Amino acid sequence: MGHLWGPVTSPNPPSLQAIRDALLALHKTLVDAERVSYEQSVGPIQSPNHFFQLLTQDPWFAWLNPLSQLIVAMDEALDDKEPMTDADRDAFVNQTKLLLVATEDGHGFSSHYFNALQRDPDVIFAHAAVSKLLGPRTTPPEK
Repeated sequence: MGHLWGPVTSPNPPSLQAIRDALLALHKTLVDAERVSYEQSVGPIQSPNHFFQLLTQDPWFAWLNPLSQLIVAMDEALDDKEPMTDADRDAFVNQTKLLLVATEDGHGFSSHYFNALQRDPDVIFAHAAVSKLLGPRTTPPEK
């Protein structure tokens, strides 16, 4: 699968709030997709409380934790009394780009993310929305 990052559409970088909002939408889409997959494989989820317990405690959903933690870190930075610097914003952009790498033969988040992208067109659209905000992905130098 080729890289999924598109060109930046605006000369002004998007705000961290915009990136956070797009990541939150991606997270919700991934949670919804995983819920469908879980119910097809394991059985119906009985209630919202049961679903919350699964999200926070079941290994099936644990791969989503790095994305959840990134969103929480962005929330904390946005709520901080100190103004955010360009370097702070750039660090979050880089962290997001590094996290949202989908690899078929990877481990942890990247392989689950690859599978989610293969399985659900809504995940592709949510990924594209984040990618549009992040701008082009830089390729690491060849060794």
